[in-house]
Amino acid sequence: MRLSLCEAVPYNGRGAAGNRPCGAIDRPDARMPNTIFVLNGPNLNLLGTREPDLYGRATLADVEKLCRTTAQRFRLGMEFRQSNHEGEIVDWIHQARAESTAGLIINPAGYTTTSVAILDALHTIAAPIVEVHITNIHAREPFRRHSYVSRVARGVICGFGVEGYALAIAGVAAMIGAKE
Repeated sequence: MRLSLCEAVPYNGRGAAGNRPCGAIDRPDARMPNTIFVLNGPNLNLLGTREPDLYGRATLADVEKLCRTTAQRFRLGMEFRQSNHEGEIVDWIHQARAESTAGLIINPAGYTTTSVAILDALHTIAAPIVEVHITNIHAREPFRRHSYVSRVARGVICGFGVEGYALAIAGVAAMIGAKE
């Protein structure tokens, strides 16, 4: 069997996430990675209790359950994590890179508008990256409309509540050719 990640994730010439030059994983009997990392930034551990009128009543545990159920539909594994610490998120991005993950979904939360460190780490990921926000960041305060992560993301999903995570997993699945 001959699989090529290049066919599922075309190279765009920029070297951004999800865009590796062809030949990088193009060998007989190659197996495409099947784990998606879902990383969550600061204060998302307070979902369900922090500003429920804005972020909804679903907890982070509810989001994790939704993600696991969605990933299983596509026969994908998942690593689901949350941290209030920028360096820990960077370390997880490095881990995802080292494990040749199938995709990375990130809700950088408060680090969206501030973290060049997360941006630089994401630049090292060859798999598709999807940025998720529970609220529509473009309908909120002007400072929330700038995202460093968007520079490397293959897609951005915002404003769909926690369902945006399921949409992101389905999007990554489509990008890598995973079927239900």
